Amino acid sequence: MAKSLRSKWKRKMRAEKRKKNAPKELDRLKNILRVDGDVLMKDVQDIATVVVPKHCPEKMQCEMNDEKDDMKMETDTKRNKKSLLDQHGQYPVWMNQRQRKKLKAKREKGKGKNRGKAVKAAKGLAW
Repeated sequence: MAKSLRSKWKRKMRAEKRKKNAPKELDRLKNILRVDGDVLMKDVQDIATVVVPKHCPEKMQCEMNDEKDDMKMETDTKRNKKSLLDQHGQYPVWMNQRQRKKLKAKREKGKGKNRGKAVKAAKGLAW
């Protein structure tokens, strides 16, 4: 896919636009770094791609590892893998109504076998 003439042309134009805007982005980045001497890399990330150097002192690497630990996102939603319901009984956002209805019917079918019925005595002779 993406082999049509239109997509090739768009890719070419995007590449030219990147070349044209690269000096402006670099100037903007330098201005930010000049204004604040101790700018965090998080502020710079929206302007330029931050690449961690391959060789750096151990002290610097430890600081980078601490930042990665802070970046972990904790999700406290527990979801049932079979019914896809979370702890509040909600389906995932991406699931459409037809799928929800099908799963609900499947759940109700499993519940309804002996629901509300007393167990009948076996037919036969009762002495």
